[in-house]
Amino acid sequence: MNGTITRRCSCRDPQTGKNYGKSCPKLSNKRHGTWVVVQELLPRQDGTRRRFRRYGLETATKATEELNKARALLALPDEDDPIGQMAISDLLEACAKNKEPLPDYDETRRRFATGQSLNSKMTVGEWLDLWLAGRKRLRVTGLKRYECDIRVHLKPHLGDVRLDKLRVHHLDKMFDAINEANIEIVEQNAQRRAALDLLKTIPWKGAENRARRKAVQESIDAMPPFRRVTGASTQQHIKATLRAALNVAIAQQVMSNFNPAEHVELEPGAKPKALVWTDERVAHWEATGEKPSPVMVWTPEQTGRFLDFIAEDRLYGLWHLIAFRGLRRGEACGLRWMDLDLAGESLAVATQLVQDGWEIIEGAPKTDSGIRLIALDGESVEYLRDHKRQQDKERREWGTAWKLTGRIFTQEDGSWLHPGKVSDLFERLVSAAGLPPIRLHDLRHGAATLMLAAGIDIKVVSDTLGHSDTRITRDIYQAVLDDLARAAAEAVVKLVPRARRRRSKGTSDERTA
Repeated sequence: MNGTITRRCSCRDPQTGKNYGKSCPKLSNKRHGTWVVVQELLPRQDGTRRRFRRYGLETATKATEELNKARALLALPDEDDPIGQMAISDLLEACAKNKEPLPDYDETRRRFATGQSLNSKMTVGEWLDLWLAGRKRLRVTGLKRYECDIRVHLKPHLGDVRLDKLRVHHLDKMFDAINEANIEIVEQNAQRRAALDLLKTIPWKGAENRARRKAVQESIDAMPPFRRVTGASTQQHIKATLRAALNVAIAQQVMSNFNPAEHVELEPGAKPKALVWTDERVAHWEATGEKPSPVMVWTPEQTGRFLDFIAEDRLYGLWHLIAFRGLRRGEACGLRWMDLDLAGESLAVATQLVQDGWEIIEGAPKTDSGIRLIALDGESVEYLRDHKRQQDKERREWGTAWKLTGRIFTQEDGSWLHPGKVSDLFERLVSAAGLPPIRLHDLRHGAATLMLAAGIDIKVVSDTLGHSDTRITRDIYQAVLDDLARAAAEAVVKLVPRARRRRSKGTSDERTA
């Protein structure tokens, strides 16, 4: 492909007003005008002609150097590589159009040889969009979590940064901003809570009180709503999302082999440990309203009180299964009659109902290990038989309006249960039963506690819960395992009969003659 350098100026013929171009009489002066580079490129895909042009070069030497750079880049693809030739021509055309300097030859050669994008201007935000769109096999819940990390945190803070320019300090700055926002959120939440508490103390009667209430209410309305902070665990997930996206960019040779997300130091996002509602913890909660841990489980006695209280509840079978077999909420809502073997006393967990916003979506269990076969006890089988009779009665009552979904647990008309509404109902039942608060997911944790307390091997417990590894089970229930270990130690001591026990230091030793 041909290329030339020429000297031209902006002088015009005073008679015609047209540019002299190459015929300007002053061009005989070597200092007059500037040099122009013109290099033919591969035609566009539609067949139209295009050229790389560079104007305003001061000397022929500089123009020659620029032309040689363009030709060197054009020589990178082999003659039988039309795709590569088109990519280089696209690159040179973009440089000319945007009046940008030609890219470094060695860097372009490396990118071209490794199949990387020659357009180094792709931003982090653009890549995250491409990466997320390619995650087609991801479960709905996982996809929503990635989408939230990208939309709420990564794109606002890093979206405009060029992908090839992303460095660790960009990520440090993002997490610093998140922590600063956390401080502001805590302060604003405290201000709103204080204003609401003040509003409760102002009586309704009296013009002065009504005016005060109005003023306080207006100040509350002007405040931001209660918000959650972005805690350590969430920050770790944000980092993991970015790390996963950048690993794909590296694998596809869109960026260099350095992943800055691998080198960001954050506070460990340790998951809260499950604690049992002991008498001491219940007393502390009753006095202060504070839960010792976000993850609390009932004692066997408390679980029994709850099940006795809700014995006549329409969804008793669902609560019973979660309490003893440890199903996840979505798994319990998604159970199908076709997956239940009453004669064989087993239940296959093969699907779940999850929320996408407020919409309900059917999907696979949370993990591959979540697809499992659960053994049922005789009592659970009888409760499920009772529930089947109840559902058959409801189907007859609804007649043609009954929705045939094949689910074990449904609304009265046969339609799907909404997982969010199931959680709300559970919280109301717990409150009405006068028990210390737990989440519905904590009832699943309670099932694990009951199994461990019954001496069931932790591998069996892990498989029943659908954990991929016993280490997950041990990590979540370490506090429970510690309690069981202490109980086991006490039991061992009690096995040995003693006629006389050694007194503790500091007590007098009574002796008999």
